[in-house]
Amino acid sequence: MNTIKNTMSKTLSHAKITAHRSATRGHSDHGWLNTYHSFSFADWYDPRFSHFGSLRVLNEDRVRPNSGFPTHPHRDFEIFSYIISGELTHRDSMLQKGAEGGQSDKFFRMRRGNVQFTTGGTGIAHSEQNEHTKDTVHFLQIWAIPWRRGLTPRYHTRHFEDEEKRKGFVPILSPLKGGLEATVEQEKVAEPTIEGTIPIHADFVMGAGLIAPEGKFDWVVGANATENNKRKVFIHLPMTKNGKAKIRLDGRDEILNEGDGAFIDGVNAGDRLTVESVGEVEAEVVVLDTA
Repeated sequence: MNTIKNTMSKTLSHAKITAHRSATRGHSDHGWLNTYHSFSFADWYDPRFSHFGSLRVLNEDRVRPNSGFPTHPHRDFEIFSYIISGELTHRDSMLQKGAEGGQSDKFFRMRRGNVQFTTGGTGIAHSEQNEHTKDTVHFLQIWAIPWRRGLTPRYHTRHFEDEEKRKGFVPILSPLKGGLEATVEQEKVAEPTIEGTIPIHADFVMGAGLIAPEGKFDWVVGANATENNKRKVFIHLPMTKNGKAKIRLDGRDEILNEGDGAFIDGVNAGDRLTVESVGEVEAEVVVLDTA
């Protein structure tokens, strides 16, 4: 696994990089749901993986056709779904199936490239169902701890093109403008620090990229959008290519395989983290950058 020739030099010598192997994740197969937990979740608990900065949950889920998560509440978390393949329907609890009207933040049939975001705040309820008759949906469900409790609940949905992800890391989420001191008007407008992203109530940035074999992308830590200079970055390589995608971080020898993640600690805003694709096929890489 670690015999791939390394022609890169390490640039983040001050950073500690620790692999989080797929085999160390929690795993449950409920039939309708096959899920892997990078952090403690539901009945699976590992004190080594309780959270990483404000990153609390990273589940890699596959939901079979005509099944899914029935209406359930959320409170005081920032929750987002990143669709890898298939179709997932998000529906607010106040909407009746078949009478939703057109697509909106309260009702959206998500496909690859879509990200659906929920501020749980004081309390919100929705369902996430795979209403497709044949295809399994594969997606990441991610939770972050907000900078304060009791926020106003709200939804956002955006689409991010694969073509852009092949050019470099595409920012997906960035902090709400105004930060912790955001006014009522800034909350209403919901403008993110990075244009074209989804605003999150946390000192947190998410990015995603599709890196061709032998290609390299740089992630600028903090993405010039965060408050705290001291950062933590979590990298995740979803299971998308039957084990053929592999990456290397910061020119180091250790190789990450599909399903693996990595904790990167001791980095600062402005540092450049190089991610190199060293497998046979394109690697889909998700970056979660937190204080």
